Amino acid sequence: MNYQETLDWMFNKLPMYQRVGGAAYKVGLDNTIALLDLLGNPHRNFKSIHVAGTNGKGSTSHMLASIFQEAGYKTGLYTSPHLRDFRERIRINGEMIPEEHVVSFIDQHREAFEKLQLSFFEMTVGMAFDYFSNEKVDIAIVEVGMGGRLDSTNLITPEVSVITNIGLDHVQFLGDTLEKIAGEKAGIIKKGIPVVIGETQAETHQVFEDKASECHSPIYFADQIFDCDKIHIESQTIQKYDLWKNNELYLESCEIPLMGNYQKKNLTTVICVADLLRERFHLEDEHLRAGIANVIRNTHLMGRWQILNTDPLTIADTGHNVDGIREVISQLAETTYAKLHFVIGMVNDKDIDHVLQLLPHNCEYYFCKANIPRGLDANLLAAKAFDYGLRGKVYDSVRDAYQSAVNAANFDDIVFVGGSNFVVAEVV
Repeated sequence: MNYQETLDWMFNKLPMYQRVGGAAYKVGLDNTIALLDLLGNPHRNFKSIHVAGTNGKGSTSHMLASIFQEAGYKTGLYTSPHLRDFRERIRINGEMIPEEHVVSFIDQHREAFEKLQLSFFEMTVGMAFDYFSNEKVDIAIVEVGMGGRLDSTNLITPEVSVITNIGLDHVQFLGDTLEKIAGEKAGIIKKGIPVVIGETQAETHQVFEDKASECHSPIYFADQIFDCDKIHIESQTIQKYDLWKNNELYLESCEIPLMGNYQKKNLTTVICVADLLRERFHLEDEHLRAGIANVIRNTHLMGRWQILNTDPLTIADTGHNVDGIREVISQLAETTYAKLHFVIGMVNDKDIDHVLQLLPHNCEYYFCKANIPRGLDANLLAAKAFDYGLRGKVYDSVRDAYQSAVNAANFDDIVFVGGSNFVVAEVV
């Protein structure tokens, strides 16, 4: 098979949660254990950092990878989902896995994969670990796909485990309370391995304390140790923060090219992790500073308050659950504009009603459906939105909605694109 035929086989022959949702979800790690045995247990051949959480784990993973790159380490990065190209999921020093490696990996193991009846995610994790092992990376930053305890990535023994925060997402799989979801994500805490919790939350604090105690793992709540003070500058592309550790200045005037205010939480988490690993990996201030400042250039992170155009100001953000949308709305409220044009599409297994309740009324909506089976029909989305006082038109595609919004916007308006990773993927 060539590369495109290989992708078609991967997407069509194996269940893929990104496209079809719950039908692709498998409980248990037996398949992944069998897969990694087949591959010679490549995950044992490199050091790693494991990153879980409801929101922020992607940005956190990319910033950590960038820091290690700046420190001179050959750095693997495994994230999901991808936006435009499957190979975005698997990178070394920012470069995507080559097409020929994807083809040869599948060609070599296809019969075994079919016998094991692997999910798309299980197979992709195996591909990433195999690639990182063969390429002899010094360290890999590995982002959890969903949950933690039963996630296919949870067979690594990392240098540190990271849990950014807990919100209500994937409740049909992980539980319908913050405590239950925290219990699933706490499953990445390993015996004797330190764990960093990005955000202290009353409902989940004890869950993490108990699991860490059970595993005899040192636990650090990043926001109780580190703090960020924003330095106000007029820029659409850079934020600056002074970083403090236990009320003492730690890094002064640290630049970050990720614009959402929510990145403050991720920055605190990243600095806490880097500080823990400073001596072991000889991380210097300059590595931390450059890693954060160059994260987009080093790792090609997309979709986080990403500015697509400046006339009119056009922004895309992949926030898609209640907490993510709440951060988006808060950020929009701090932005100056004459009128907001909101291009929105969602997937059919999200908490649609609670998201719609958060959205502003004084703007024009452009309802659309991403080109995936999980996409919520745009007419259904518009009808639900109407019940919450949200007005707009329905469009045949994300592209049509986006182009219509850009054409309708004046120079002092804002066009925002979001509601789903898959909507953003079609415009970035």
